[in-house]
Formats: sequence, C-alpha cells, structure tokens
Amino acid sequence: MTTQLLPSASTSDALQNAAYLAEQFDTMRQHQDYQAEDQFPHQEFDALREQGLLNTTLPGQPLDFQSKVTAELLHLLKLIGKGNLSVGRIYEGHINALYLIHLFGNPTQKERWYDDTEQHIFGVWNTQAQDGIKIQSLGHGEYQLKGAKTFCSGAQWVTRPIVTGQLISETGEDLGWQMCVVPLEQQKDLPVDASFWKPLGMKASVSHKIDFTDIILEEENLLGNPDEYHQQPYFSGGAVRFAAVQLGGAEAIFDATRKYLQKLQRTDDPYQQMRFGEMAILIESGNQWIQNAGKLADGDYSDEQIINYANMTRSAIEKIGLEVMRLSERCVGARGLLYPEPFALLHADLTTYLRQPAPDQALAQVGNYVGTKTDAAHALWSSQS
Repeated sequence: MTTQLLPSASTSDALQNAAYLAEQFDTMRQHQDYQAEDQFPHQEFDALREQGLLNTTLPGQPLDFQSKVTAELLHLLKLIGKGNLSVGRIYEGHINALYLIHLFGNPTQKERWYDDTEQHIFGVWNTQAQDGIKIQSLGHGEYQLKGAKTFCSGAQWVTRPIVTGQLISETGEDLGWQMCVVPLEQQKDLPVDASFWKPLGMKASVSHKIDFTDIILEEENLLGNPDEYHQQPYFSGGAVRFAAVQLGGAEAIFDATRKYLQKLQRTDDPYQQMRFGEMAILIESGNQWIQNAGKLADGDYSDEQIINYANMTRSAIEKIGLEVMRLSERCVGARGLLYPEPFALLHADLTTYLRQPAPDQALAQVGNYVGTKTDAAHALWSSQS
C-alpha cells in the first residue's frame, strides 16, 4: 500500500495522516476474509512506518512524549483503532513500549531502541499462565529466560517486545518484576504456539503464545529496575491508551451503521433516528473522556486523580462500546449481520478487545477514591495548582 502523504511534520500532520490511513485500513479490511486467521497486517504497518507514525512519539517528533500532547496521542490511537482494531491493538502496544523506554531507559538504551523503530515494531508482553517467565542471572552480565507469555499481540512480527518476568539472582533470590527487550529476529526456531489464539474476534492481532526458554540476554537488554513496570501513575494511567483504541472501534460501528441505513434509505424511520441520536451521544461522550484524560495526564494533577480518571475513562468507554453494539444490532437487524456486511467482524473485534484485565477492580477503585473524598463533586478532578 502506498500513499501520497508526506511523513508527519507537526501534530496536525500526524493526525491528518492517521485519519487518512484509518480510511484506507477500513477499505482493506472490507476486502479481507472475515474468518481469516493469523494474518498479520503487514500492509498496514508498512503504511504506518511510511507516514512516520511508528516513531511519532520520539524526541523532536510531532507527538514527542515530552511535549504534553497526550490528548492528541489518544485521538491518533482512536483513529487507528477506527480503521482496524487489530492494527490498533498492535500499534498501541508499540506506543506503550516506547513510553516505557522513555520513562525507564538509560540514554544509551534510548538511542539504540529509538533507532530500531526504523526497522522494528515494539510491543509489551506481560500476560502469562502458570509457565510464566523467569529471568535468571547467570553472572557476568548475562541472563537466561525461562518460560512463556500468552496474548503476545503481533507475535513474531513484533521484533522488539518488552517481555516481563521474575528476575532471579544467581543465588535464587526473587528480585522483583523485571522488564527486558528481546531482539526477537535474532532467535532461531522460536516456539510460537498459534493454536492458542482461537478468538471470537481480533484474529489479525495474532496474539499467540511464545516460549522464550533458553534465550540469553545481555544486561543492556534489561529495561529499568525491578518492579518499575508497575510504577504509578503510569501503570494504571496507561489504560486510557487502549480505551482510545476501543473508542475507535465503537466509532467505526457507528459510521458503518449510518452508511448501511443510508444505503437502504431507512434514515427517515423515527426509531432509527432515535438510535442514531443515542449513538451520537455515546461517541461524543467517549471523545470527551479521552480529551479530559489527556488533559489530566499532562497537567498538574495528583497520581490518585490520574489513576482514577483513567479507571473511569476505561470503564465509561467499555460501556459505550457495548451500548453502541447493542444499538447497531437493532438498527441493522439479522440481515446486516450477514457477510459481506462489516458488522460481524466489527462487533466480534470490539467484543473481544473490550475484555481487558480487572474491569471490576478498576471501577471499585474509583468508588473507593470518590467515596473517601470530602471535596465537592466539581472539585474531585480539579488541578492541584
């Protein structure tokens, strides 16, 4: 896939390019077999690289993490998710990894890994089962990985994943939860279990299980100190990024629903109009959530405010996604859910991607926070300055 756009030179350029690519991704998705499995979106990531969106958060780039443009970054993530949720999921993991490197990498690591964005996709693989990762110190600055990760979105095509695991000293002491960057293209015959990934939707995210046993890493591949992966407010606050991608999926369903009924000339039906109105309110509500979440992330707000606003944002957007799907299904009926109409794939992808870890805990944490505060409601999210 090629485009006539130029690499991003400003924030507005980056967003314009993302909006254009989202339209292209949507068109490409409509021409793909909706039952297809394990098809990594190569063309889409070639296009993201061509338009400079794989390095857009690096120093001096349009969405430089140091420039306090989180709201704009969330809008970009929403646009990519709107074009294709599987692409959005992998891309969000790439952005997450670069943010962790921005936070915890030393200058030498940053220079090396930022340069790697020219050729490599990054990701963050933290989820595991009972056979999870241990990072065993061998001494002399060498470490051996043992175990596997599940839900490795992008699988072997993500060649710079941040892999987390228990750091074990030479004497067997558990030193904490450690991040490391694994140069995956250097590993021959990597055990990738594609049979693990048989989902309802998000098939193109190729979130396979990968066994890292016996991979040897140098100390320079360890990112940050043990347990920094869970450092707040970054750990919980990062939920706004996947929420933005989810909102893009909901917006894609809203647009597809309107287009479908316009084609059938059913938009003058008062009940359809009512559902359109409800969906419009939901989508705009989601836009306000990510806009305000970006403002808090960049402003003078406490860690508690950032964490709990992020928890509210992810909770609200989950409900928005579920309700938009319900309303869309009533709009298009059984006929609209037949292939080649886009709704079966759009709904399956969003249903799957909405299933994020610990949703009840996130909402309960918000309840605990606001329940113990004596501030007036309007002051709960006010700036500290």
